[in-house]
Amino acid sequence: MFAQVNCPEILQPEELDQYLTRGWFRMGQTIFTTNFLNFKSNFYSAIWLRIPLREFPQDKKQQDLFRKNKAFRVEIRRASITPEKEALFSRYKKNLSFEASASLHTLLFGRVSRDIYNTHEISIYDNRQLIATGFFDIGSVSAAGITSFYDPLYKKYSLGKYLIHLKIEYSKKNELQYFYPGYFVPGYPLFDYKLDIGRPVLQYFEFTSSQWKPIANFSRAFSPLQLMYDKLYALQNVLLRNGIECKILKYEFFDANLIPELENIVLFDFPIFLSCHKLSEETPIVFDIRDQQYHWIKCRSVWASTSASNPEDIYSSHVLKFDHDLFSAEIPDQISTIIIDELRSQGKIISANSM
Repeated sequence: MFAQVNCPEILQPEELDQYLTRGWFRMGQTIFTTNFLNFKSNFYSAIWLRIPLREFPQDKKQQDLFRKNKAFRVEIRRASITPEKEALFSRYKKNLSFEASASLHTLLFGRVSRDIYNTHEISIYDNRQLIATGFFDIGSVSAAGITSFYDPLYKKYSLGKYLIHLKIEYSKKNELQYFYPGYFVPGYPLFDYKLDIGRPVLQYFEFTSSQWKPIANFSRAFSPLQLMYDKLYALQNVLLRNGIECKILKYEFFDANLIPELENIVLFDFPIFLSCHKLSEETPIVFDIRDQQYHWIKCRSVWASTSASNPEDIYSSHVLKFDHDLFSAEIPDQISTIIIDELRSQGKIISANSM
């Protein structure tokens, strides 16, 4: 699946390492992975990152960052949530361009009270005033940055980056092998700052091969979502040339598998699909980057929306569950022929080029 969530009762350090190396991440007291994101009805690929710590370089930018913040006091300890940190987080998120967690407690625990993670914090003080805090989880041989937040009045000190470097420094001193800073989002610059941290050794998780590769090898043109669009555009052009009206739709509920209560339902989770006007809306056509094939799929609705309609390019009428493959093929001409034959057999077209 493109989006998954697990809800373990206990998580051993070695198990956290295994999840992280497969491109998973912490969410409350669950652990999840996703390959696609929705920011204000714009869809993007999520590209997971990691830093091999033994090779991590100390460059001039890092030295300048540490020098700029040398007057501040740094404390590292097991993580805790206090009113002071909640207040700081609340001030911080007011300046964000995206919706953040309602509170630190929600971010770290969700709706449960148990704690399955070995979470540490790095807090930065200007004299006695807390001005920044960062949380990170520690496994057996790796650590994962969870969140960093700071007082907006101290923005010029680049405290977010400073906290990441402090987490990396702590992880190196404790002889960990990898640090996972989360994901970056091609085409969404807000997360690009992560690409400047340890750039010579930074790696990204290539979903199609399940391998970590140098970030220098990454091209936005080959991000999962862009590949899906390119392949569906190719099929759309073939169908339109044959008089078959169709359009590419964004699927609003592609990430519904991340809802813990829906963990085992295995819902349809493609972010985009091709919809043909004369076919049932429960038979989407997708391109699967995992097997590099087109799939004409039969789905079924498990929930119907009653909300107001979304923009024309977003499908939000139903939450869909995969039923079975109707047909699959590697090239557009093969699957378009099957679709045209099906429409002809149903009497919905007389010939290819006929509406």
